[in-house]
This record gives sequence, structure tokens and C-alpha cells, in this order.
Amino acid sequence: MLLRLLLLLAPCGAGFATKVVSISLRGNWKIHSGNGSLQLPAAVPGCVHSALFNKRIIKDPYYRFNNLDYRWIALDNWTYIKKFKLHSDMSTWSKVNLVFEGIDTVAVVLLNSVPIGKTDNMFRRYMQCSFGWDWGPSFPTQGIWKDVRIEAYNVCHLNYFMFTPIYDNYMKTWNLKIESSFDVVSSKLVSGEAIVAIPELNIQQTNNIELQPGERTVELFVKIDKAIIVETWWPHGHGNQTGYNMSVIFELDGGLRFEKSAKVYFRTVELVEEPIQNSPGLSFYFKINGLPIFLKGSNWIPADSFQDRVTSAMLRLLLQSVVDANMNALRVWGGGVYEQDEFYELCDELGIMIWQDFMFACALYPTDKDFMDSVREEVTHQVRRLKSHPSIITWSGNNENEAALMMGWYDTKPGYLQTYIKDYVTLYVKNIRTIVLEGDQTRPFITSSPTNGAKTIAEGWLSPNPYDLNYGDVHFYDYVTDCWNWRTFPKARFVSEYGYQSWPSFSTLEKVSSEEDWSYRSSFALHRQHLINGNNEMLHQIELHFKLPNSTDQLRRFKDTLYLTQVMQAQCVKTETEFYRRSRSEIVNGKGHTMGALYWQLNDIWQAPSWSSLEYGGKWKMLHYFARHFFAPLLLVGFEDKDMLFIYGASDLHSDQQMMLTVRVHTWSSLELVCSESTNPFVIKAGESVLLYTKPVPELLKGCPGCTRQSCVVSFYLSTDGELLSPINYHFLSSLKNAKGLHKANITATISQQGDTFVFDLKTSAVAPFVWLDVGSIPGRFSDNGFLMTEKTRTVFFYPWKPTSKSELEQSFHVTSLADTY
Repeated sequence: MLLRLLLLLAPCGAGFATKVVSISLRGNWKIHSGNGSLQLPAAVPGCVHSALFNKRIIKDPYYRFNNLDYRWIALDNWTYIKKFKLHSDMSTWSKVNLVFEGIDTVAVVLLNSVPIGKTDNMFRRYMQCSFGWDWGPSFPTQGIWKDVRIEAYNVCHLNYFMFTPIYDNYMKTWNLKIESSFDVVSSKLVSGEAIVAIPELNIQQTNNIELQPGERTVELFVKIDKAIIVETWWPHGHGNQTGYNMSVIFELDGGLRFEKSAKVYFRTVELVEEPIQNSPGLSFYFKINGLPIFLKGSNWIPADSFQDRVTSAMLRLLLQSVVDANMNALRVWGGGVYEQDEFYELCDELGIMIWQDFMFACALYPTDKDFMDSVREEVTHQVRRLKSHPSIITWSGNNENEAALMMGWYDTKPGYLQTYIKDYVTLYVKNIRTIVLEGDQTRPFITSSPTNGAKTIAEGWLSPNPYDLNYGDVHFYDYVTDCWNWRTFPKARFVSEYGYQSWPSFSTLEKVSSEEDWSYRSSFALHRQHLINGNNEMLHQIELHFKLPNSTDQLRRFKDTLYLTQVMQAQCVKTETEFYRRSRSEIVNGKGHTMGALYWQLNDIWQAPSWSSLEYGGKWKMLHYFARHFFAPLLLVGFEDKDMLFIYGASDLHSDQQMMLTVRVHTWSSLELVCSESTNPFVIKAGESVLLYTKPVPELLKGCPGCTRQSCVVSFYLSTDGELLSPINYHFLSSLKNAKGLHKANITATISQQGDTFVFDLKTSAVAPFVWLDVGSIPGRFSDNGFLMTEKTRTVFFYPWKPTSKSELEQSFHVTSLADTY
């Protein structure tokens, strides 16, 4: 595939008096296919697929099997054409730049039919997952997917502007380093002033500057008075995201003026790798502003195969859902894209820490000069663009490439291994790492994920086993072993990928499927699943603890199966995440001190089975509601070992807290509480996990009349003075397929409205596990969902993302609980 960009320039009119002009070429273009049989208008930014869809030449690319049917689009060559006028002859400008911020695929650029540039790197820097992944389709797009403009100037031009807050540990003060690069095309010296203002910090600073001809960098240093209190930026759940408005004005000779404004945030970050008592290896955790932070969150993938469809509203919806689920971190995965500026601005605003991969994933890359030069330019640009964001707390060289090489993923011949190792070090260490550390000394750089961190460095940048639990971070997946068994999971220092698949809800699938597709064994279901044996592995995990749906109605059975995949996924990831959170403060058999849990994955790129907790479009799966609980600041974790029930408390709070633990036992057959016990008040220390309760299960049940493992369930919570401090958690004493006394519950809802929020007052006739409230395609989320209902009534709130009504909700509302699938 080849993209051809033809720009037709028609000069006219008199020249500008202005020394700098920027002419946007966004908007309406024309495109045609390789042989000219298709000619149509196209929007820029955009892509060929979007243009074809907007003119109804193709249907929704995500519908049914269209990712196969529309392969011809990527296999054809396309030409983009734009005719535009300048108000003066090009010769009146000292320099004219044609700037493309993003061109998809191999391209030739022509101005008035004369080639002026091309992108033809054999190993093209392209969104890798465009060619398909185990959670996404293959849609290699072509087009101008970012801004395009002409910049013309006579004296000089501001190329880039960036700044870095720096904390002076010795003086205990903050400084600000501001770097600005100018392209000076004047043959004479250009003089002027740089004025920096941060009103809230009482800063007004003027510097005289002189710019010699050529590429020139101006560095400004702003010292903040020690007497001024600077509020720091904190991750979500740990404090405020305070920022300060800054303006920088350059007033130069001849009335030339450049002005930049930005939000400045102050925070420090440190990656701590140090010995741990009673454990071999090193710690691996992040300190923000000197405080150890447990990273709670997920992994971000591109929000759409067609990046022009990723709107501001979509980004805000997805990222707001991150903090609404008590997360504080995302890893931007290395097989996608460097996200747009607004993504990082929102993360700054919301307090979401970002682990930023460079865009290299699951592959071996060349190290020829052209490719290395391309990467050098790419990394330099991204570091300059992004380093002012406090949300980014670490750079990572790649996704899984160390593991792929050292664990033999590609069956590379042993004789070539040293060549590949040398290429790896050349690309990620001598090239990328060097550029990052030259451009940014304020945050750590990790060569890969997973990696053994300091041990990897000591072993020559590649470890024989990058999954060593005593160092660095690990990725962990196991779809066969029982996910309710906590012994399955690695007691690692940091777990940056883990997870289980589920299917999206029927209302999401319905938009891209037809009636013949609504079966778990349909061609559509098999086509949409990109993980080998993925659908069967989900059924396997379901069958370990639940009954498979057996309705004779095919649609009912399909919907029940979708529901159970979400139940299974939520329960599996809950069990695994709780294991990591309770492992924060303990060392067992030399393992532990886990300080991060980032499950795979947050969002979906299309409507299909995946590891996500948010469906395409943003609808919360059951897992996302569970994440709101298992990432809560105060969490109770219950588990068994040799017939003994253990309950841990995990705290992310900054201060010690006094509270009491209540343990209750319920029977499946009745809404009446069987028995309950509460502890004396105790203190959970800030930032620790600690064992709070132990009791043999037989002894616990002996005190609860009529209870057996199969007939009863345990719940527990933390409180003080009658106020709930933690989510109510639960522990199943047996698989629910063996539960005795579990009946189908008749659950009804009375809906009322309070302002923009809707109130669902629920009533149930029986104890109901995994109660799922669904309002179809009405966008919004509930305050809780997928819960265990052990009392007759419960109130849940619905927060709509778009205007809706009580009647619309009543018509769309449907409730499912586990016994409904029997």
C-alpha cells in the first residue's frame, strides 16, 4: 500500500507584514484510489476508511466480518489532494515548512506534482496493532491522521517549548527549567526579552535574550522563593492535583512576539530498588513526593483502530472511569500509539500516573542507520513533547522484547542469539536510553517490561529469566489453573500485566452482529475471538465453579454465557488483585513486597472478547465494578489455607486508622443473617497490609446453626462508630455450582430521579450472587453492580453520561443474577 499526497499551490495577493504565519491545511481534501475508480471527499485529520464510511461506500468497518471484507482498502494505493492558496509568493518568505504531524503508511508527498518528501522506512513506525492483535482487528489505515499545516517566517520561529520542575534536595526548594528552541533565519542577531509569569507563585521574571542565526536554544531558570508554599501534584487518592498557570512571552526585535501558556505541576518520582530483609533480590516500587505508592490500575490500548474517531469526549469518559474505579495508574502499552496531548493533560488533571512505553512491542527490530536515525528523531520528539507532564512517572523502552528474546519466543537459532542481543542493546540502551536520559533527568527509564530492573542492567541489559520474582516487574497469565486458587499467582515485586478474558455485553455486540451470530459457537463468535482457544478457556474457568447455561432458547443461552464470562473474569481478577494487595508488606518464603498491580487491559478497540474491563464505547463490565472495590483505599481480603480462614487489611491511607472488623455468615436459602462477630477496635498502619483475623472454617461454621460450606457464605467489612470504611467483601466457602439452597431471586426495581442522577431501589425475594443491573445501550454507570445481595432491599444509583429519562430507563432495565442462568 502506498499513500500519495498531492498539494496544489496557487499563489495570489500581496505579502503579509507578519513575520510568522501558520496556514492550516485541515478540513476538506479529495482522495482517489490507485486506478481512479473511486474519487471522493475526505476530512483531514482522518483516514481512507473513515472517508469511505462517511460517503456510505462501505458500512461500519466493525460490523460482522467487515475487517476481512474491507482488506482491499489497505491493499490499494490512495492519493490525497488539496488545492490551496497563499496570499503571497513563496519567495517572500525566508523559510517555508510543510508540517505533517501524522501520516499513515508509506507515502510520497508532492507539491504542484513535484516530489518533496517521502516516508518509506522498510520497518515503518506504525501503530503495530493495526495489523491485528489477540484483542483487536487488522485495519492498517492510510491517511493524514494528525494536523497538517504550512509554517512560513522571515526572522525566526519557535520550534518547541518545554519545561521541567526540579526539586533541590539540598536547599529544599523548587526550580523551573524552561527550554525553547528557535529557528533563526535572519542573517542578523535577534534580541529581545523573555517574560515568565506564574501569578499564584508571585513569579514575574524578565530575561534578556540574544539569538544568533541558526538553530538556537534558550534556557531560562526560575528559582521559586523558599518562603512560597508550593503545593505538589499527587496521584489520585493520595492528594490534590494542584497546578499553576504559567505564561512565557518572547518579545523580539521588529515587534515579533511568541506567547506560550501551560499548566505547571510540581512532583518528584523515584524508582526504589534496594535490598529487602529476609528476601533475596531488590524491591521495585515508586515514590511520589517521597511517599511509597502502590500502583493500582490497568493497561491502556488504542481506543479505536481509526484514530480520527478518538474524540475528547471519548478520552474523558474512559479516563474518568479509571479514577471512578479507584485506580491511580495506567501503563500506555508499547504496541499502540503515543497518545494525543489531551490524553496526558487529562491524566495530569485526574491524577493518573502513566507508565509510558516507547512504541516497540513483541518483535525484533533492525539497527541499520536509517531506522536508528528515525527512532532517534521519534524518541527525541516524544520526550520533548511529554516530559512536562507530571502524570508520566517512568519511561519504558519496549513491551516484552527482552522476554521474547531471552525466553525463545521466536525460535531464533542459537548461532544468531548474540547478534540479536547486540541489536537489542544498540536500539534500547545505546540509542533510546541515551536520548531519554539526555533529555529528561527527572524520571526513571526501564529498558523493557517485564524486566529485572537493576539485575537486568548488571547482566548486560538482558536477563536469562526476565520473570524473576525477586526483581523488577512481571507479566503473568494462566487460563487453565483454577483462578480461585490464590497459590496460582506470583508473589512478585510488581505485576504490570495479568488478566482473564470475557465477552462484552449483548447490547454492545448487537450493534455489530446479526441474529445468526448470537451463539457462542457461531462463526461470528469464533471470528471475533483472536486468542487461540480463548472461548473454550473461558468456559473451562466458568465450569470450575459455575454451571454452564443450558437453556433451549439459543439467544437466552448466548446472553447467559456472556454474563457468566463477565462473572468469571471479575471473580478471577478480583482474587488475583487481592492477592497482590495483601502481599504489600509481607515476605513469605523470600517472596513479596508487591507494590503494583496493573491488570490487562482497561479498554477495548472494538466489540469483541478481550481482557478489558471497559467495553468499546465505555460501558463498564462487571470487572470494572469489582475494580472499584478491590482498588479501594481500605480493602479487606479473605482467603483460605488448609481449612483456615484469613482476613487481611490493606491500607493506602497516609495515616494510621482505628477501626473494627465485622465478620458475618449468611445462608443461601434465607435473607436472615445467620451469625455475626466483631473484633475489638484496632489500628491499621498507613500504607501497610496486615493480618487481622484467623479462624478455622469448621469452627466458624460450628457457631452458625445449620451452616455448611455449601449452604453458607462469609462477608466482612471495616467500620468505625457505625460508619463503613471499606467495601463489604465476601468469601465463598465452596464453588457456587455446589451451593445448597440457592434459589432464583425475583428482583424488582423502583426508579426515581434526583437531579441528574437516577435512584434504583431494589427488592429481592432471595439471596442473589452477582446481581447484574443492565440498561442496554443507555450510556452511564451504576454506583455498584455485580454484587452479592444478602438483604431484602438495596439502593443503587445510576449516573447517565447523556440525558435520559425515567421511562427510558424503565423500558431498558433488565436484571440478572446467577440462579437465572440455571
